[in-house]
Amino acid sequence: MSPLWWAGQDGCRVGGEAGIMSLVLDGGTVHAGSWDEKDASPGGDGMPFRTDEEFALHMDRETDPGLLRDRFYIPPDTIYMDGNSLGLLSRDAEDELMKGLRTWKELGIRGWMEAEPPWFHLGEELGRRQAGLMGAEEGEVVSASSTTVNLHTLVSTFYHPRGGRRRILADGLNFPSDLYALQSQLRLRDMDPRADLVLVQARDGKFLEEDDIIDAMTSDIQLALFPSVLYRSGQLLDIERLTREAHDRGIVIGFDCSHSAGAVQHRLSEWGVDFAFWCTYKYLNSGPGGIASLYVNRRHFGSHPGLAGWWGYDKGEQFDMNTQFKPAGSAGGWQIGTVSVLSAVPLLGSLRLFAEAGMDHVRARSLKLTSYMIHLVDRLLSGTPCHCTVGTPRPPERRGGHVAVEHPEASRIVKSLKTRGVVPDFRPPDVIRLAPVALYNTYHEVWSTIQHVRQIIVSGEYESHDSQREPVS
Repeated sequence: MSPLWWAGQDGCRVGGEAGIMSLVLDGGTVHAGSWDEKDASPGGDGMPFRTDEEFALHMDRETDPGLLRDRFYIPPDTIYMDGNSLGLLSRDAEDELMKGLRTWKELGIRGWMEAEPPWFHLGEELGRRQAGLMGAEEGEVVSASSTTVNLHTLVSTFYHPRGGRRRILADGLNFPSDLYALQSQLRLRDMDPRADLVLVQARDGKFLEEDDIIDAMTSDIQLALFPSVLYRSGQLLDIERLTREAHDRGIVIGFDCSHSAGAVQHRLSEWGVDFAFWCTYKYLNSGPGGIASLYVNRRHFGSHPGLAGWWGYDKGEQFDMNTQFKPAGSAGGWQIGTVSVLSAVPLLGSLRLFAEAGMDHVRARSLKLTSYMIHLVDRLLSGTPCHCTVGTPRPPERRGGHVAVEHPEASRIVKSLKTRGVVPDFRPPDVIRLAPVALYNTYHEVWSTIQHVRQIIVSGEYESHDSQREPVS
C-alpha cells in the first residue's frame, strides 16, 4: 500500500488540516499528500482547494499514486466524464474478452468446465469477486441477466400482497425502468398501479428525505424499493436507516445499486438489506449491455424465485434434467437463463482492477474528485455570468460518484461540450451530469471540464445548438 494512502470504511465526512488534504472515514483517514496551501480556500466540505490550473496539475503529479488510468483506453482528444452511464474499456477487460473468445475457439463445449474460470460457474464466480465491493457474505451475490430482468425476478419473489398489506413503496425520482417493472408486477396480480404503487415525492424536486420515506412506510406497504443513489442528483440514501425502519414495520426492502456499485462501498449484509441489484457497465466497466448482478440476503436462501429458470437450479444436479425445480442454495438460485459468457467475461478483468485498487481507496478518491468539482462550480460557474448551481448533495456521505450541474440551457451546453471533446450526459430538465471516475479521471480533466463549461456559457457558444434532446443523451 502506498505511504500516501490508508483507508477505513465508506466515507462519512471530510476535513482538512493545514497543508494536508484528508478524508475522515469511519475510524480511518485517507491522507492524500501535502501541498503548498498558499492562496488555497476550503471547499464546501472543508477540503482546501485552489481554482488555478497548477493546483490540478500538482494533484495529478503528487497525490494519486494508485491511479489506474494507464490500464484504460481513453478516447483520444477526449475528456470522458460519462463513466456513470458507460464506463471505459480497460486492458484487463479486453484481455478477458479475448481469452473468452480463444477458449471458445480452442475448447468449444468443453469450456463449460475447462475454461478458467469454468463457464458453468461464471455467474457465481463473478458474484464472489463482487461480494467485497457490496459488503456481502459468501454466496449472496451472483451475476446474471440484465438489470431490469433481475428486478423482475426479485420483486416477483418477495412481493406477496396479503390482506391489507398489498402496496409497493417507491419514489418519484426513481429511474423510469424500475417504475415500469413495478407497475408491470402489479398488473400481473390484477392490481392498479395508480393505487397500489405509492411514490414518495421530493420536497424540492431533487432530493429525497429519509423522514418522508419512513413516514410513507405505513401498514399497507408490503415491499419497498429505492435507488441507493438517485440517477439525476447523485444523492446517496441512508440504506442502513431505511432498511432498519422497513424491517421494524414488517416491510421487505430492496435497492437498485446501479449508480453506486463501483463508486460507493456497501455493507448490504451488515445492514440486513433483503435484496439488491445493479448493472455492471457504469462504474464497474464491464462494457455496453454487460451482464448485471443481484444480491439476496442469505436468510432468504432456499426461497423459490418468482421467475424460475434452469440456470438457477442446484448446480450439482442441474443436468439430471428433473422436471421439478430445485433452486440453488444461494443467490445463484435467482439466475434464469444460461449465462451470456461473452458479455460476462470482461467483468472478470474489471474486477481485477478493483481488487488491486481497493474499494476504500476508490471511494476516497471519488469523494475528493467530486468535492473538487463542486468547489470549482461554486467558484467559477455560480452567479453572474454563468448562473450554474450544484444539484448534488454537498456532504460527502450524501453523494455517489457524479455531480449534477444545473443550468436552464443544460441540453445545449452538453452538445457544445461534446463538440469540444468533453463527454458528459444530459438529464431533463436541466442537469449536466459529470462523473469524474476514480480509476481513470484526473484532477486536470475536472479543472478543464469546468473551464469548458464557463467558456461555452460566457461566449454564448451553446446558442448555436438546438434544444432538442438527442436520442441517447
